[in-house]
Order: sequence, then C-alpha cells, then structure tokens
Amino acid sequence: MHACPGGAFFTPSPNSMNTTTDTTTTDSAAKRALTKLQRAIVDGLENAKAQDIRVFNTEHLTALFERVLVASGSSGRQTRAIASSVREAIKQAGFEVPRHEGEDNGEWIIVDCGTCVAHIMQPAIRQYYRLEDIWGDKPVNVKLGGGKVSKRTASEDASEEIAAEAAAKKAAS
Repeated sequence: MHACPGGAFFTPSPNSMNTTTDTTTTDSAAKRALTKLQRAIVDGLENAKAQDIRVFNTEHLTALFERVLVASGSSGRQTRAIASSVREAIKQAGFEVPRHEGEDNGEWIIVDCGTCVAHIMQPAIRQYYRLEDIWGDKPVNVKLGGGKVSKRTASEDASEEIAAEAAAKKAAS
C-alpha cells in the first residue's frame, strides 16, 4: 500500500508496478509515431515539388515540438499547394488534420502538426528569417526523392550559389 495526498492509501495494480517497461513501450511508440509523421510531411513536401527540404531535431531546445521542417516554394501559389499537399499526406497517414496559418499571402505558411512543425516559405522570406540558424544545430537525416540523405542548410546552399555566380561572372570577363 502507498500513501496518497490527503492521507488516503491505495494498492497499486500489477500493471502499474512495472513503470520502466510501460515508459519504454510508450517512448518507443511515440518515436515510431514521430518518424511516421515526419515521413508523411516530407512526402507531402516532395509531392508538391518543395525545394531545399530540411529537418531539424528540436527536442533539446523546446518542449513544444520535436521536429522543425523547413522547405521553399517559388511563389505564393506553390507554397499554398505545398501546404495543401502536406495536410493531405498527414491525413492519409492517419493523423489529425493539422492547424495551419499564413495561406492568405503564401509567403510563409506554417503547418502545425503538434510534434512536428513545417515552415513553407518563399526563398526571400526564408533567407531573411534564417530559421535554420535558430533551429538547425541538430539536422535529421532524411531520405529525399531520389533516396539521397540531406543534412545541408539553406545558408550553405546560398553560399555555394553566390560563389558559383561569382565564378561565372569572373569566367565571363
């Protein structure tokens, strides 16, 4: 028997005595659900041709969510289509329909899936806010379209593009 607040006593059931197994099972199920949700979001992003998809583990930074996904769309129309594709992929995977915001202008759309938050942004907005610098210290390996694993950040891509443009200008001179 164990004491409860207020002086009452209770006898734990046999199932409640083995908390280590229960916690491990729950943690394992939660990780599988997180992986399934993350994959559904990435699939939705890829189905609508999102560019520069990045996934970051944020468990160590906040208790609000465990993953941040960042992707780009070239126009407001494309970012809205990407967000719609993500919502549909999440529904098809058996998850609740996520909350979303920002579709009015399509510059930056947030799809909030609880443990995962997807930011779908036009390139200029993404470059300005640099979410990878805020959330990106722990990239998650994710297989994208062609089966390649990506851990690069948008700032790395931007640096390479600038260097390539400079080299092209120099070669043209």
